[in-house]
Parts: sequence; structure tokens; C-alpha cells
Amino acid sequence: MGNSVLQKLIERGPFGRPISLPQRRDRLHVMPTSTGHEIATSRAYDWDGRLRGPMPFSVLQHTISGEGRLNYERHHYRLRAGETMLVVIPHHHRYWVDDGGRWEFFWIAMTGQEALRLHHAIIAAIGPVFRLKPATIDHLAQCSLELNDSALETPGEASARAYAATMALYDDLLGPHETASRTSAHRLTERVVMHIRKNLASDLDVQMLADLAGLSRAHFTRVFASCEGSSPAEFVQLERMRRAARLLTSGTLSIKAIATNCGFDDPNYFAKVFRRTYGISPSQFRSTGMYSVPSGRGDEG
Repeated sequence: MGNSVLQKLIERGPFGRPISLPQRRDRLHVMPTSTGHEIATSRAYDWDGRLRGPMPFSVLQHTISGEGRLNYERHHYRLRAGETMLVVIPHHHRYWVDDGGRWEFFWIAMTGQEALRLHHAIIAAIGPVFRLKPATIDHLAQCSLELNDSALETPGEASARAYAATMALYDDLLGPHETASRTSAHRLTERVVMHIRKNLASDLDVQMLADLAGLSRAHFTRVFASCEGSSPAEFVQLERMRRAARLLTSGTLSIKAIATNCGFDDPNYFAKVFRRTYGISPSQFRSTGMYSVPSGRGDEG
């Protein structure tokens, strides 16, 4: 199919459509909320993932040309032609276009329990920025065009197209792929695990870990998850929480210093992740002397 559908979307010109269709009380688990094709040329285009209201939703956005920017937690990305971004809201991220810049893209925004579950899984495994196969991009462009069609009248039709977009994304990024042999895979991941545990205060971007293993990001993520039982990003966060628990119960460092020691620039975000892991705040954890390491293989060196 090549780029034929994407080209058709581009030729249609910029468009945007909020999707609001009547639903029954039993809400569908994948539901689009908007779609469109846009060319942003100034800092007026600037979205903060913490300031977009309380309703959870996701944005799948493919760069056609130009360049956008994304700050995601501790990492900065330049979104160039051919790259796709996936973010879930609310979340600590921001994306924008520089003044004098130009960012052409199409997007599909969606909500629903299953959409958010799968999108969280993709981000945890691959990260918020990735490259898709041309056929997948065409599939997403087709879904966007169909969702923009004024003839789309029922929630079921809209949900089916959003679900098709999510499944195309899932198959491309997390579908079955050839992996390394079990022995060589464990050898690779053991080296990465050792590096992670020795560098928890440093930037442990998944792409950097994949480079260390000598694999593509997607292949590395699949091999690591197969060997360790969790994605690289999940493993890093778990190890950071294990270190934080030890430091809180065995030393006198301030919570801010512990956050830095565990790789968090923002103490508030550190506290949020800690509470999500242990069920109580870092200060409560310290005062009670509680230390129950979350499940994970091995110990930090």
C-alpha cells in the first residue's frame, strides 16, 4: 500500500474533528475523542499533559514533516518526519513546536479502559516515541480519515476504528518477532541489569540500554521482558524504588537527596511513584520503619 493512504490524508489538507457520539451507560472500552491533520508553526501549539483536565485519554500522533518537541518525564525528544508519539493524559509531559518551526502531523485521540491499558503497555515497553512500518502508518491514516468522515454515526463504528488503530500499533511494536537464543539473551540482559543497578542515579533511557546491548530498541525490549519478566522501564523504576526503600530505612539523607540518588529530578514525582509502589509516602515509610521490597529478581549491587 506504500504511502498512498497517508498521501490521501495530506492532500485532503488540514482538518480536525472532535468525536462526540451518544453512548449507552455501559461505555465502550475503546472510544476515539478526536482526530485530525494539522500544521503547527508557532509556540501557540503547546500542550502540558498535567493541565488537560481529569479525564484520562491518549494521543497517538505521527509526524509527517518538520519537527516537534516532546519533554517526557526526564527525557527530551525531537519528533522528526516518520516518527510517531504516544502519550497518555494526565501525565508529566509537554509537547510543542518552536517559534519559527513547522510541525506537520496527524493524530488520533482516544479514551476507554482497554485503549489506555494497551497504550500504557506500549509506552512502558517501547517508550513514547518510535518508528512504525509504512503499512502501519497507512493503516493509522486510514483510521483517521474514516473517523473524520461525517457519515460516521454510531459509537460502535467509531470504537471499531479506534480499536483497529490500537491493534495495528500493538502488532507492529509488540507482536511476535524473532528473538535471540535463551542463553545469549540472558547474557545480554545480565550485562544491562548490572549497568542499571550501578547507575540508578543516572539517565537510564531505554534507547541507551538497547545500544548497550547492541540491539534495536524494540528487539531489546522484547528480549529483556522475556528474561526479566518486565519491560526495561518497569525494571528500572522497580530498582529505583528498592534503593529508595533502603535509603529511607538505613540512612539520614533527606527525601530530596534520596530522590536525586534514585534518578528523580522532581521530588514530587518521586513521592508519587513511591506511593504508587508502596502505598504510603516516603516520609510515612521512613517514620514507620517499614521495608518490604516490591517483587523483583535479585538485589542491587
